[in-house]
Amino acid sequence: MIKVAVTGAEGRMGRMIIEAVLENKDMQLVAALDRHGAPKIGQDAGAFLGRNTGVIITDDMGVIKSSGAQVLVDFTRPEATVEYLKVCAEDGCAMVIGTTGFSPEGKLAIEATAKKIPIVFAPNMSAGVNVTFKLVEEAAKLLPSYDCEIVEMHHNKKVDAPSGTAIEMGRIAAQARGEKLEDVAVWERHGKTGERKPGTIGFAALRGGDVVGWHQVIFAGQGETLEIIHRSTSRKGYATGAVQAAEFICGKAPGLYSMQDVLGLKG
Repeated sequence: MIKVAVTGAEGRMGRMIIEAVLENKDMQLVAALDRHGAPKIGQDAGAFLGRNTGVIITDDMGVIKSSGAQVLVDFTRPEATVEYLKVCAEDGCAMVIGTTGFSPEGKLAIEATAKKIPIVFAPNMSAGVNVTFKLVEEAAKLLPSYDCEIVEMHHNKKVDAPSGTAIEMGRIAAQARGEKLEDVAVWERHGKTGERKPGTIGFAALRGGDVVGWHQVIFAGQGETLEIIHRSTSRKGYATGAVQAAEFICGKAPGLYSMQDVLGLKG
């Protein structure tokens, strides 16, 4: 039985992950955490499902150790994740990180902590999105002269742009062409921009309503375009992937793993 702790327990993703853990016969929810002052601190983590789990939502990170959690699933904010990294490194608790919007310093903190504990870090836990990453990689290799543009849309509450998934798609496309995304990315266009520079990868971020996540990668050539599209209609796929990652990471050696590792898509 894998003992799981979940952060952001009051959030949409947190609730879906809690539900997925409770439905998994090989897992036990042992801790549920949220930010200091969150409204449901002190309530049962399964209350939103009408269930009494005996796990109380808390802001005390000490529960990670006292509960015996083997893996922490974290979908929160970068500043919170950095604090969880410190605690999990001390407690020897593996991590699954789906948080996005990290600064370069935040990513370095994840890499440094992965030398002490095993971590799955992915901008998107969905199996469909990770297959899309593979398709983008192949298309970028096979169509090296085609212009690449990435469009994403998310709900109006999302605080970072472009999405971590869109950035990862751009990184994969650039890497497949022997480039670094930092050298070829065009993050915005406004006013008189001049002609498009060959080899660049453009991004457009849209926000509105309750859109869970749409991603479109366009390869535009002379007389034709190839479009690779993924649309999430709910967060269920993210939660399912996160639980799959939690199963994968338990017992692994310290290191930084991706969903490509989890799903066996590397190579």
